[in-house]
Amino acid sequence: MYIVTNRIKMKKGFAERLAPNFTKPGPLQEMKGFIKVETVITQNLEEHDELNVNMYWEDLDSFQAWKESDIFKQAHKRPEPKQGEEPKESPMLGSELVIGKVATTVEAIGK
Repeated sequence: MYIVTNRIKMKKGFAERLAPNFTKPGPLQEMKGFIKVETVITQNLEEHDELNVNMYWEDLDSFQAWKESDIFKQAHKRPEPKQGEEPKESPMLGSELVIGKVATTVEAIGK
C-alpha cells in the first residue's frame, strides 16, 4: 500500500474550510486501486495553514492512472468566474507531493 500526501500550504484560515472538499463522495471512490483519502491539518503554525491530503492506494500504477484521468482533471479545474466577476485569488501558497510505501503497521487490540 502507498500513501500519497499532497502537503498544501495555504493562507491562514483556509485549511479548515477547504478540507471537506477533498473528501466528498465521488468517482474517485470507484477508481481501481483506490483505498481512501483523509485530510490532516497541521497544528500550531502561525504564518500559514498546512493541509495534508493523504490518499491511500494499493499500487502506484493506480495512482498514476488517476493522475492521468479526466476525473483528476475535473477535480483540479479552477472554477470559472461568473460574468462580470474578477477571477478569485487562490488561497494556495504552494504544495509538495510526497509518496511513501507502507512498510509496517500495528492496530489496536479489540476491547
